[in-house]
Amino acid sequence: MREDLQPQVQQFTARAGRPPGLALVLVGDDPASHVYVGSKRTHGTEVGFRVDLHQKPATSSLDDVLDLVRSLNADESIDGILVQSPLPAAMGGDAARRVFEAIDPGKDVDGFTAENVGRLVQNRDCLVACTPAGIIEMMERAGIAIAGQRAVVIGRSDIVGKPMALLLLHRHATVTIAHSKTPDLPAVAREADILVAAIGRAGFVTPDFVKPGAVVIDVGMNRVSAEADVVAFFGEGSKRHLAWQQRGSVLMGDVHPRVADVAGALTPVPGGVGPLTIAMLMRNTLTAGQRRTRPQT
Repeated sequence: MREDLQPQVQQFTARAGRPPGLALVLVGDDPASHVYVGSKRTHGTEVGFRVDLHQKPATSSLDDVLDLVRSLNADESIDGILVQSPLPAAMGGDAARRVFEAIDPGKDVDGFTAENVGRLVQNRDCLVACTPAGIIEMMERAGIAIAGQRAVVIGRSDIVGKPMALLLLHRHATVTIAHSKTPDLPAVAREADILVAAIGRAGFVTPDFVKPGAVVIDVGMNRVSAEADVVAFFGEGSKRHLAWQQRGSVLMGDVHPRVADVAGALTPVPGGVGPLTIAMLMRNTLTAGQRRTRPQT
């Protein structure tokens, strides 16, 4: 997908006289956030974007971040703005929403603003949250039927669960959103032809959640540090156990490894949904740039 973007980026650069511009805003010192932003910066540069990283200390105020976002809104060389979450807890529980809402919807390459979410609800053209959009792209490229299928999304976040359900619904699936309060969650999940796990708990979805032959999409990215847990999930002497012995932790998704024995298709973690999310961020940035520089008629 990144290779597909490169000639389009070159065409944009030739027409606009500049490359597409992506601004990454990183506040604080969360280690995972630094890794994610570094990966986005690398991939953006590789496809030919101008990528500006704006780092602010954890002691920054919410007004500091809002002022930065407003300056990026006004910068004509910037087509996309991404504010990495989570923001420091000291900014308050409502900080992320306020920051996301300050972003110009036309530069909202994460698809989090109320305008873009509202347009998604109405199935209108918009910038869509990257992870759900990437999952749809993956399924379509893999030839997985969506129309007429029963889909269950475990997780109701604004970032993944809700937009995922909407995208599936717009493609004519029958969709259920399930979560931690859903009675008999395994039985609900077993109804799914397409099961999306986005709950943020390592190995939570076990084989008894999965209809034989179902398509299982694992959105989770969880770090497992206890050796007993690694052995319980993957087995003593397994590749993951050996990796734990070298690094002291391993990454795994929300889906238990034994689900591979039941599912008809299963995304890996790491290496499945994550790279797609970044690829869709690149696509959204290019799309935002094309719309902003389109000749007025």
